[in-house]
Amino acid sequence: MVGKLLLRGMFAGVVAGLLTFGFAKVVGEPNVDQAISFEEKMAAAHGDAHEEELVSRSTQAGIGLFTGVVVFGTAVGGLFALVFAYAYGRVGKLSARALAAWLALAAFIALALVPSLKYPANPPSIGDPETIGYRTALFFLMIAISITVMVFSLKVRRRALARWGAWNASLIGIGVFIVIIAAVQIALPVINEVPATFPATLLWQFRIAALGMQALLWSTIGLLFGWLVERSLHNRPVVC
Repeated sequence: MVGKLLLRGMFAGVVAGLLTFGFAKVVGEPNVDQAISFEEKMAAAHGDAHEEELVSRSTQAGIGLFTGVVVFGTAVGGLFALVFAYAYGRVGKLSARALAAWLALAAFIALALVPSLKYPANPPSIGDPETIGYRTALFFLMIAISITVMVFSLKVRRRALARWGAWNASLIGIGVFIVIIAAVQIALPVINEVPATFPATLLWQFRIAALGMQALLWSTIGLLFGWLVERSLHNRPVVC
């Protein structure tokens, strides 16, 4: 059973990766091209020599982007299926489709939305190369904290369920999550390496596109995987 779920999760991840690739090409890549053009103009204004690309821009925006997004989608789709297999039947009487949708929403919030609120994606020409390791470590730390706080909030909701009911317990869990995450984000160091001359509109569009890619990826995995699992359960033969 787990093996079949894994295959369905990976298939949903492949489809999600293909859709995300299309979104990135149409919405995201024009912003990247503008950011690179800005970087080249700034380098020329300062008299810096043009650096040779290790990988051509066409390769980066084509087969490189395609491979990265689809492989990532396949991997997270498989992991999503394993989490679903563990959670199914252990979190109330949710249907397969409903559980998959809730898990996808939780994954998007914990893995994409919360970390991006503190450390949003930056286009080329932004960021000091010497701090990339530090910035990456902080981003993954924010992901780890987000997942931990979400699990803790779910436990709080479960304990409050018997006394306060499902609706109030859910509000309590959400409140605990928001308060702890807000405190953590305030405590963590701020990183702002955006040049004052960088176009604010371009920066905003790039970050919205990056978050949109994550939203499309996780919503596709959750909805498609849930539909595939529920369909397989309905088509399962009845043993007399």
